[in-house]
Amino acid sequence: MAKNYPEQKLFDLVPTAKPQGPVECLGMTFENDEKRREYFLEKLREKLKDPEFRKIEGFPIGEDGDILALSDPPYYTACPNPFIEDFIKHYGRPYDPKTDDYRREPFAADVSEGKNDPIYNAHSYHTKVPYKAIMRYILHYTEPGDVVFDGFCGTGMTGVAAQMCGNRTVVESLGYKVKPDGTILRQETDEDGKSVWVTFSKLGTRRAVLNDLSPAATFIAYNYNTPVDVAAFEREAKRILKEVEEECGWMYETLHTDGMSKGRINYTVWSDVFTCPECAGEVVFWEAAVKLGEGKVLEDFRCPHCDQWLSKSPANQKNEKKKPSDQRRPISAKVERLWITRYDSSIRNTVKEAKQVPVLINYSIGKSRFKKKPDSDDLRLIDKIEGSEIPYWFPTQPIPEGDKTNDPFNVGITHVHQFYTKRNLWCLSAIWKRLPRKLKWIATSFLSRNLLKCNRFVVNSHNPNGRVNGPLTGTFYVPSEIVEQSAINLFADKILSVGWSTFGNIISTSSSAKLSYIPLSSMDYLFLDPPFGANIMYSELSFIWESWLALITNTHEEAVQNKSQKKSLSDYRELMTLCFKEAYRVLKPGRWMTVEFSNTKASVWNSIQNALSDAGFIVGNVSVLDKQHGGIKAMANPTNVKQDLIISAYKPNGGFEERFQKEASTEEGVWDFVRTHLKYLPVIKKQGGDLVPVPERDPRILFDQMVAYYVRKGYPVPISSQEFQVGLAQRFIERDAMFFLSAQAAEYDRKKMLGGGKQIQMSLFVSDEASAIAWLRNLIRQKPQTFQDINPLFMKEIGGWQKHEKALELSELLKENFLPYDGKGDVPSQIHSYLSSNFKELRNLEKDDPALRAKAKDRWYVPDPNKAGDLEKLRERTLLREFQEYRESKQKRLKVFRLEAVRAGFKKAWQERDYATIIAVARKIPEKILQEDPKILMWYDQAVTRMGGE
Repeated sequence: MAKNYPEQKLFDLVPTAKPQGPVECLGMTFENDEKRREYFLEKLREKLKDPEFRKIEGFPIGEDGDILALSDPPYYTACPNPFIEDFIKHYGRPYDPKTDDYRREPFAADVSEGKNDPIYNAHSYHTKVPYKAIMRYILHYTEPGDVVFDGFCGTGMTGVAAQMCGNRTVVESLGYKVKPDGTILRQETDEDGKSVWVTFSKLGTRRAVLNDLSPAATFIAYNYNTPVDVAAFEREAKRILKEVEEECGWMYETLHTDGMSKGRINYTVWSDVFTCPECAGEVVFWEAAVKLGEGKVLEDFRCPHCDQWLSKSPANQKNEKKKPSDQRRPISAKVERLWITRYDSSIRNTVKEAKQVPVLINYSIGKSRFKKKPDSDDLRLIDKIEGSEIPYWFPTQPIPEGDKTNDPFNVGITHVHQFYTKRNLWCLSAIWKRLPRKLKWIATSFLSRNLLKCNRFVVNSHNPNGRVNGPLTGTFYVPSEIVEQSAINLFADKILSVGWSTFGNIISTSSSAKLSYIPLSSMDYLFLDPPFGANIMYSELSFIWESWLALITNTHEEAVQNKSQKKSLSDYRELMTLCFKEAYRVLKPGRWMTVEFSNTKASVWNSIQNALSDAGFIVGNVSVLDKQHGGIKAMANPTNVKQDLIISAYKPNGGFEERFQKEASTEEGVWDFVRTHLKYLPVIKKQGGDLVPVPERDPRILFDQMVAYYVRKGYPVPISSQEFQVGLAQRFIERDAMFFLSAQAAEYDRKKMLGGGKQIQMSLFVSDEASAIAWLRNLIRQKPQTFQDINPLFMKEIGGWQKHEKALELSELLKENFLPYDGKGDVPSQIHSYLSSNFKELRNLEKDDPALRAKAKDRWYVPDPNKAGDLEKLRERTLLREFQEYRESKQKRLKVFRLEAVRAGFKKAWQERDYATIIAVARKIPEKILQEDPKILMWYDQAVTRMGGE
């Protein structure tokens, strides 16, 4: 049915907790909230007439009427929000480098927050970070009144978190204490090992600027960030429920098995129907393969007509022959779908659909539940509904081709309304018609989940009698046994007694690659949970919601890796770089951004790391966020990351940036960078109650960070690795192979003593030359050993050596990176320290004592920076000789090579501005390896950029 936009409907009264008297908004006073909406809605209407406004990146696909129908300006617009700049002027604090004294270490603790929260569970969006987890970061990095930004806001949990920072009860539920004056304290351990409460933040709301490309996401976020009057909310929803019940209740009636009583259907199970390739007979999958009560779904089953063995996925007979005879599957014929053709009046076309039939009805009479096989009355009821016209509007958009849409296409679902059974579509459209703008979000919480034909009925050993299991997360998979749950029941279940009073945030629908209305250096903190590669196809999975809202995501700027959109991993990285560059622009200098990462692929991780660095951010810490529950997709696949990583990155302060312009070509620029960077790194990290290494303070990581900064700024690196190691030891304080500023070293020593004086070493996985060197360094530093001692340990570790990486002998790795004690002269300090600590008879001996020298002979040790420099030069010459071979090789693709040689060669070529060599050798490296190695990828990307600019 056609849609219209009655003027009065644009201002539907909404059950909210907002005051009904005079209201203030962005410095203006209005007679009431409705007048405020009218005023800003008219401003938005005028803005929509401007063709340039519609050219803003990420502008959604839809009509002006649909945008106005959803929007509640200035707080929320279903398009780019033109009022954000006014919002920031009103609530923000301008950045002044002369008076700015902001200082925070990165939030280095791992965070664990459950999802069992009524606000969190009020909607079934694809992914959400618990708002209580985000609160911990906001409280750590900000002060009351600060403005935070989330450019991939999803359901708006960052906005909820920002507001809840002013709720004493919620803050205390995080394990913090709140003083009467609003001071927030967290528990720490003092110098005497006693538990003390330390001040770290202040109670008070923060303001949030929320943005997302998806109109569905921002609509849901708006409702999460608008106050709810529970009583009015329930009253209105129940009134609508009663009306729909009176109109559509008959569609969910069934006759009890006594032939007299009427029951109310909770759900109906529908089954696929196949044809037997032998006899062409119809085979109802439920009847042939599902053993209800036994908890089995047979892989192989008999045709009820000819007794032929059948299967949806027949066994590979070669593999079966390898099994014991009693464990082999039978030789089965592959079944084919049975298709039906019907006329679909809503799209005025004939459609071909996979046949499904109802096989089980679960219904209630009073408080008792029953099950039955559908009878003739049930089938007649379904036929009656199928033959009727739905009197309300519902979306009929064709489903766009996408990476996740093959599943519905394979069963004949080509248009959005075909995801629903006829009665559920009728009932849902009746609900949708009656819902005012503000209440429509209740329907969005179930209309693209349990109401779809993707809803699964699972029969297994844990559920022998079957259960409703919901759709497979992150997909449009249509199972062989679908569950048609009652739309009336689902709507009733969503009328929750949940109230929240989050308000005062602003929401925009646009691309984070161009934040047109956010001024330079205006945000106090950023929390981003962006898409990660091909993890989740947000626009595809949001399409059903957006079809009902009549506004569709503009996917041109969607940062995903997607075959259908012709977006490769490189395209994804470029889009994320644009988004991070905008984030960098709007963040105040010296402030922090938190990025959540969830993807198992090293190539995607490297893309994010490179995008962050290209934008100008410097990573200060990586820790863990455990959301205490994986989606169905995550739990089914053991290789998926169960715990998300949290990247803490900072924007260097203006003072350093100005100094660097003058110092870049000198060695002082290097040490200024290191000195500034060390200030932003955590002094300690803990795992449970134990200290663990801070990898960002490792000298090799510090060198890599410095090199990356110079390269991306376009300057040659003025210092070698050897010189860097020596200079680091001269200028900074070393503790446990990590480097600190003097005050930090004192704090580290104090915290280490409180922990018993020991640090737990993190396990290292050996997969290539670099990780092998790190593993050896860790092993030898703890215990200097002979080749004979090291070799058996090393052999156990190299089982996971990558196929493309040239295999190296242990003797070669030791010779190029470490030193052996030959038994002559003083015993090196590292060996002396180990022997005197572990052997009583060797204590208090001089370093040249014969007994000590004899015990130390042939042990390998980690050289001090001065001696390491000589080793490094020899190793570099070897690596560069090998790189020259790759450069001159006639092979189009290198199959086995030394990544360390490629890294060394790329670095030298960069210093010589020989970008063509970098590009030529990079093209000989397999794409997967190139994408998964962050250093090689950085040199290659920068070389391509420089070549393009020359």
